[in-house]
Formats: sequence, C-alpha cells, structure tokens
Amino acid sequence: MTTLASGTAASNADKDDLTRDALTVLQPGFTGTTAPDWVLRRLGEGLASVGLFGRNIASPEQLSALTAQLRAERDDVLVAIDEEGGDVTRLEVRSGSSYPGNHALGAVDDVELTREVASALGRRLADCGVNLNWAPSADVNSNPGNPVIGVRSFGADTDLVARHTAAYVTGLQSAGVAACTKHFPGHGDTAVDSHHALPRIDAGLPVLQARELAPFRAAIAAGTRAVMSAHILVPALDPDRPATLSRRILTGLLREELGYEGLIVTDGMEMQAIAATYGIERGSVLAIGAGADAICVGGGLADDETVRRLRDALVSAVRTGELAEERLADAAARVRALARWTTAAAARGTENAGPGSGADGGGPGGGEEIGLIAARRALRVTSSGPYTPLTGAPYVAALTPVANIAVGDETPWGVAAELARLVPGTETGGFSGDDAAAEVLAAAGSRRIVAVVRDEHRHAWMATALDTLLAARPDTIVVEMGVPQAPPRGAPHIATYGAARVCGRAAAEAIAGE
Repeated sequence: MTTLASGTAASNADKDDLTRDALTVLQPGFTGTTAPDWVLRRLGEGLASVGLFGRNIASPEQLSALTAQLRAERDDVLVAIDEEGGDVTRLEVRSGSSYPGNHALGAVDDVELTREVASALGRRLADCGVNLNWAPSADVNSNPGNPVIGVRSFGADTDLVARHTAAYVTGLQSAGVAACTKHFPGHGDTAVDSHHALPRIDAGLPVLQARELAPFRAAIAAGTRAVMSAHILVPALDPDRPATLSRRILTGLLREELGYEGLIVTDGMEMQAIAATYGIERGSVLAIGAGADAICVGGGLADDETVRRLRDALVSAVRTGELAEERLADAAARVRALARWTTAAAARGTENAGPGSGADGGGPGGGEEIGLIAARRALRVTSSGPYTPLTGAPYVAALTPVANIAVGDETPWGVAAELARLVPGTETGGFSGDDAAAEVLAAAGSRRIVAVVRDEHRHAWMATALDTLLAARPDTIVVEMGVPQAPPRGAPHIATYGAARVCGRAAAEAIAGE
C-alpha cells in the first residue's frame, strides 16, 4: 500500500508539473481595467504572464493598481504590453503617444536619441508595473507598399535599422523592462498583413542574411531578452511552415546559427495567418515544438476558455508523444528565467529611483520632453516656393485610410487638435473615397486648407484627392504622417514620419510659424 501511495503521489506531481508548465508558457489577455477572477486563479495554478492592451488601461494610476493586483497573486508575473510608441500605443491609446515611433527616430538617425526615447518609455512602463514590452520592431521596411509595418520600422536601410534596434533594446532594458525584438525573421518585405492572411517573402538566402537578419543580430548582441516570431512563410528558410511554427527557423536559425538564448515569443496566435490555417490549438503545439517558449494570445480571444483550450492542447500533445515533455519544460524554464531577470531589474530600479522618475515622464529627459524633442527633430519641411504664413484659422482635412489592426482605430491622429490650440478657430473634418476632394473644398470654403494624409503612395484615392486640391488651391499645406514615399508637394509639404501626438504637435508648430 505504501508503494502504491508513493507512486500515485509521484504521478500526480508529474501531472501537476505538466499542467503548470503548459500554463506557464501562455501569455493571455483579458478584458477590463481590473484583473478578472479567472486570471488571478490561473496565476495561482501556474500562469506566469499576462498581456495588456488599450482596453485594459485608463490612466497610469489605474494601470499601477492593476499590475499590483496581479503581483499580489504572483510577485514575479510577467506583465507584457505592445507599446511601440508612435502609431502603436497602448499606454496612450485614447490621446496619442508622447513618443514618436521608429520611423521618426530613424529619420533623425541619432542612436543616442533613440536610446533616450526608449529609456524614457521604459521608465514609464516600469513605473506602472509593466516589465515586458513587445517592442521594438526590427523589420527593414524594404517594401514601401507594406500594409502593416510602414512607420513601425526605423526605415528601409538595413544598417540604420540595425543600429537603432540595438539602441532601442539598450535603452528599454536600462529601465528594467525586457525588450521583445520583432518580427523574426523580418516582416518588412511583405505585401500582406498577417492579421488577415499568411504573408510570403520570396527573397533568396543571401538577401535574407544581409537584410532581414542583420537587425536581429544587432538586437541579440545588445542583449535583447525576448524575440517575437513572425507569422510569415519564407521558402528560402522553410518552404513548408511559417516562421512561428518552423523548427528550422526558430531552433536551427535563431537558436543555433544566431546563438540566441533568451525567450522566444510568438506573435498573436489568433491572427488569421495561423488561426485560419492551423487553428490556435494545433498552432500553439507546433510553435512550442518548433522552439517557441511563450504563446501570445489575447488581442482578440481574451477569456478563460482560450487559456483552458491551449493548456489542454499542450498537455494532450505531451501525453500522445507529439510534443516532447522536455521541450515544454525547457520553454517554461525560459519564461521563469525572464521573470527572475525582471524581478531583479525592478529591485535595482527601486533602489536607484530618484526625483523626476515618475510615470508622468517629468524631469530632464522625461517622456513628453524627450518625445517632443525627437518629433521636432524628425520633421522635414519642403516647398516648391516660399511659405505663406497663415492669415487666419485654417480648415484641416484628414484624408483617412483604414487603420491596420496593429495600430487600431481608437487612437486619434492628425494635426487638428494641436493646431486649434495654437490657432483658435481651426476647424476639421475627416474624408475618404473618390469624392474626398470635392467634399473638402465645399467644407473649407475660403479658408486655407491643411490636407493631412497617411501613406499617400499606398492609396490611389488619396493621391487623386491631393491632385484636385492642389490644382484648385495651390496654397494647400500637405502633412504626410505615414511613410513619405510619394514625391513631396504642397505649400509647404511637411513629413512627420509617424502619427504620434507629439508628431502632430511638431507639425502644428511648423504650420503656425512657431
């Protein structure tokens, strides 16, 4: 009887370890500004990470209370967020970011400035209890028609992207927040958004080695604590499976060839590139088997049932022999190792905290200050003739494309709010489609027009609208807040290299002559 009891206890312990490991590798999201009961319960059962989105954040004070609630249940929990700054912000989802994004930083091309911006952003995250940031994007935006990367990239030049990726990783992690460099092996040369379908990159191996992989080598050399995989098919690396599910890419290339030893995180598993082709359960099993250590899910599927489904799929795969138990245990161990690093980094940060280090970004080098400095430096103003200053309140016409899912449509963008503060009486409207120009001219009347666009080169209707506006009103001011790929035109043409709130403010200052 004693032997049977001991064997049963050992069996139950093995079962508990397997279940805990399966929960440990998940990074789920949830709804609400406080943690639901199911999240707290799962943390007690082994869940080691959660992902936060704009829906979870109302203010710095509320975010601090939320992360404290999570840590009361598990003090080493990894609290992750998708906070790139620029167009992709969760901290300031309803106001726009205090920090310009990668493309603006690349336009300035001052690596120390990039490091300072990333450090300021990291301090703000750390002060709110966030310790893992799914950033930076290390993608080389070599395809100007890319529908999902664009201004999220530092640029189209590989060396520039590499040096700024390294600076960003260094700055972010100096604040005790783990960087998660993405989207490996590089999402820049795609014409499809992986939120909607599976993109394919047909570049040959020499191009991939020289272009896509160089920024990831730089990030690894800089000590990035995490790398996020891309849901893209790269036949030169693996003709059969997308990177997230590819052992050749995650283990053979990233681990063995590039020598990376940190955490490998998947991009969101509910994205259609995976969900519509493999399904999230099988996709998660294949990802862990390929070498991923953490499964990101929760941008869309944000409930306990999703966590249960993925936990059970992983446990079942181990029991049937499809997934090696040692591989799952290794993945869970890497998650716990990162948790230990962030806990130690937070302790060091508390010891070193001083005046001006608060979440408001105040003090020398604080968020708003360094972010606005960077946005002003990124601004490029060109004109075919001398600029005629405003003589009255203008009409701001935002030619609005459909926002990609990574950016979302909650975050305001443009110059109208900032310009109205500088020039009272400024009015604005949003326009799209084939009749946009006629509608703008009718709405503006005799007022000077400020036409604000985002990626003119990607939207034929937008280019046509600008043609019509400039023919009818040659003094129209054009503000490009996306990738400034189209030839500049306007009186003047202002390129901001991103649509962060501070980019809008810098453009408004230029328009108002400040």
